[in-house]
Amino acid sequence: MDGLISFFASHHAVRADTVLKRSGLASRLVPGPRELSPNCGVAMRFMFAEREKVVAMLAAKSVQIDGVHFYQPRTDEWSWRT
Repeated sequence: MDGLISFFASHHAVRADTVLKRSGLASRLVPGPRELSPNCGVAMRFMFAEREKVVAMLAAKSVQIDGVHFYQPRTDEWSWRT
């Protein structure tokens, strides 16, 4: 999942996750990255290729979003060296 939706409030995130799961689309609630949105501590991961469908579904259900982002978390590997 390489898309991320940020929200103004956590209840919108929970509602969005419910809407997408009921429609059969993959989604997952995650901690919201502060570099993308300081408004809410919860964000939703989804397939970015489906963004038009996702945004339309959320708008139809009056779910307010802050932004839609292509987002891949850092994958720097850190290892302890002795």
